[in-house]
Amino acid sequence: MLNRRWWDVAAIAVASILVLFTLFDPPPYGPNDWGVWATTGAFLVFYFAYARAHLGVDRLAPHLVISIAFAVLVGVGASFEPSFAIIQVFVYPFIWTTAPSIRSALVSNVLIGVALAAGYIVHFGPSGIVAGVISAMVSVGFSIALGLWITNIALYGQERGRLLDELQAAQGQLAAMHRDAGVVEERARLAREIHDTIAQSLTGLVMVAQRTGTRLGGVDGETAASARTDVELMEQMAREALTEARGLVASLAPVEPGAGLGDALERLAASFERETGVVVTVTASATGLSREHEVVLLRSAQEGLANVRKHANAGHAAVTVESIGGEVVLTVADDGVGPGAAAPGTSGFGLAGIRDRTALVGGSFAIEPGDGGGTVLRVGIPRADAATDPSALPPEETA
Repeated sequence: MLNRRWWDVAAIAVASILVLFTLFDPPPYGPNDWGVWATTGAFLVFYFAYARAHLGVDRLAPHLVISIAFAVLVGVGASFEPSFAIIQVFVYPFIWTTAPSIRSALVSNVLIGVALAAGYIVHFGPSGIVAGVISAMVSVGFSIALGLWITNIALYGQERGRLLDELQAAQGQLAAMHRDAGVVEERARLAREIHDTIAQSLTGLVMVAQRTGTRLGGVDGETAASARTDVELMEQMAREALTEARGLVASLAPVEPGAGLGDALERLAASFERETGVVVTVTASATGLSREHEVVLLRSAQEGLANVRKHANAGHAAVTVESIGGEVVLTVADDGVGPGAAAPGTSGFGLAGIRDRTALVGGSFAIEPGDGGGTVLRVGIPRADAATDPSALPPEETA
């Protein structure tokens, strides 16, 4: 309905028909013919100069201007030639198209009907009152009936489109929830498998190595000493592999649906402290994160604590989540040996994975020595509500 090219064709076609009707009469042409031509020209000028530009605008002021102008043109044209009423086939649909509401469309229809009746009365005199009123009532009634019918169809289509969009959005959310549930289930399964197989086997290997070392302790000789050295090395390697396996189990721990980031970090800290003896304190007060961003921070905390387990030789670690400007910043700090004395970390797969995760969501990643020793890992994630929260803006932007 809003394609201007088709409206242009319709306006020119209606104007051409009006002119042709007057040309059917043999010359000389009288004042009424000239009046029809002038009114038709005024109609085209007004349409192309003003009305055409307001198609689809849906504002009351332009609609009133268009309605009044069309009413004047219909009344004046009908006063010269009653057949000028044929212009209604263009005027009424155009009125319905530009009306901002049904009420305004109804008022405009009545206005044009009154103008048509007035034009008939001017042309025919008092004898044209009945014909003018009947013609106006039929035209207005048909326009209102057809306009309301088409409007209801359009409103139904819009409502159907809105419901379809909501359905597609709900289906997308449901699919995302199913994917998340699948990821959680698979992580839990892998963690159970590693714990029940590899970790248990490594625990048995450590115990066997300890028992063998105890037995070799009572045997003298160079060969026995060499064997004890090998057994001690075996025990050390098994312990390291067991630590790696436990760290992997912890990193695969699923995020429970509906659980907040703070609760998940508390459970992670309790599990880590129970397994390693390292005291972990958690402070999480930030909000404004999406579910996806919470998962990124939780995985980063898991990997940060895994790094503490592997390299830091620490007695205490602190996990903090706080809002700083437009970001939510996760900090994992320990009192261990620091990144310089520990095994290389930033080149490892786990920390590189954190860097990749944060980059995908537009975040930042850094690992550096702590002020009082140890290591500090920081991950910043943009807050979802940063654009609407004045506290997240720099001072000059809140002024």
